[in-house]
Amino acid sequence: MTDPRYTPLAQSLPATVPFVGPETQERQRGAPFAARLGANESVFGPSPRAVEAMQRAAGDVWMYGDPESHDLRHALAVHHAVAPENIVVGEGIDGLLGYLVRLLVGSGDTVVTSDGAYPTFNYHVAGFGGILHTVPYRDDHEDPAALFAKAAEVNAKLVYLANPDNPMGSWHSGHDIVAAMDALPEGCLLVLDEAYVECAPEGTAAPVAADDPRLVRMRTFSKGYGMAGARVGYAIGAPDLILAFNKVRNHFGMNRVAQAGALAALKDQEWLALVQQRIIEARARINRTARENGLIPLPSASNFVTIDCGRDGAFAKAVLGSLVEQGVFVRMPFATPQNRCVRVSCGGEVEMAAFEAALPKALAKARAV
Repeated sequence: MTDPRYTPLAQSLPATVPFVGPETQERQRGAPFAARLGANESVFGPSPRAVEAMQRAAGDVWMYGDPESHDLRHALAVHHAVAPENIVVGEGIDGLLGYLVRLLVGSGDTVVTSDGAYPTFNYHVAGFGGILHTVPYRDDHEDPAALFAKAAEVNAKLVYLANPDNPMGSWHSGHDIVAAMDALPEGCLLVLDEAYVECAPEGTAAPVAADDPRLVRMRTFSKGYGMAGARVGYAIGAPDLILAFNKVRNHFGMNRVAQAGALAALKDQEWLALVQQRIIEARARINRTARENGLIPLPSASNFVTIDCGRDGAFAKAVLGSLVEQGVFVRMPFATPQNRCVRVSCGGEVEMAAFEAALPKALAKARAV
């Protein structure tokens, strides 16, 4: 029997995924987590109207989803006051990042991101043979000026910037990002990941016209709208770029049930406002818990709080490990110096109580090493 003839690029890549899922960890532990606070999902769930819409659509799941996501795209266009031609819907931001990289990055093409930023983007770049250049965070913020300067230095095709940022929860005002874009080099596309913008203060979204060819904006129903498992994301960009997605995207990648749920969720802005308030309350509770235990919570514009454990990455990893042992699933940044922190998603009463009970024990165990 002969083996498949993998490409040299595929042979050079590690057979890994960017994240180890909580389900994998639960299987390893032999027990479920009491508090699932590591993946920045919304434990507050989706709009009841979205659930009802998905239940109604379940009987029609024998049909493929609309390959154009027509109704959802048009509703999003109205919501954002843009044209439907400015929007493409895809399988979460992760799926759309993959399509975008496939469109623009070939073997040897250069791309710029922050060291320690959302790793799935890097995963796609490596998968298409791109060369990744990184710049460090500045005061726990992604640094637009440094990103754009590096992009000019290496003639990058893409530069990735998340606002608000994951894993730190930090953010820039939209006006500051627009001002920084004056230094974006000609021929370089800014990938502005706004996954958490519904969780952020007013003025965080960059006030840029949808037709501006310098950037593409990524949005999702996974965070504020509470539909991470449905995998619905969308990109807002200039019509020519949006049309180009049709060259490579999986035209039947969006399932009918998810499309129906996202459309109903978008129409229920009252539920989104309720979730936004719950996120604010949960962030305050995580902040209080961190301070009561001698730790420093970092300011956050997302649905999680990143907590400075006050030492190095080894200490933070020990804290994380103990939390996991106690049934509290959290994650941590992977790059120095951000890896001195752990990242805790917002939760409800049950999740927050579990975290509050586990954190002092985790710190005591880590400090005893």
